Amino acid sequence: MEYIEIIVAALCATSTMTLFSYLISESFRKLYKEPLLMQFLMTSFDLDLSARQKVVASWVIHYLIGLLFVACYYLPIWLECAWYTISIASGLWFGCIIGGIGIAGWTVMFKLSPANPPVDPKGYYLQLFVAHIIFGLTVAAVHLSFMHYVTAALSK
Repeated sequence: MEYIEIIVAALCATSTMTLFSYLISESFRKLYKEPLLMQFLMTSFDLDLSARQKVVASWVIHYLIGLLFVACYYLPIWLECAWYTISIASGLWFGCIIGGIGIAGWTVMFKLSPANPPVDPKGYYLQLFVAHIIFGLTVAAVHLSFMHYVTAALSK
């Protein structure tokens, strides 16, 4: 059951975060769309992929990173700590931590890129940080929903 929960949480959290990024991108008419930025990086690094392959690869990579982050949230080392519980508060903290990791990762990728990415760094990193908070809160909400479902199923 835990593996299904992790996959569902990753799909929901990555989708919610991405929707937020796309809405902010459209609202401010800025390029804040992670999969599009990943395609830009693939092009700037001159990867031998067709345009279609870059689109598919960028989305697959985006969701795999989301899955990796969610798997970290569920690491047994955390779950065995007496002070750690999966909750809205831990989801908020988790979002802040991975927001910092996300900003660091994009900063490195942008610096390594032979071409300058078409982004406003301050605006992009601010929305990226908030998007990761949304990600963390979504992971916690999915977990709490699963716990509610399991509790309801067991009480029948």
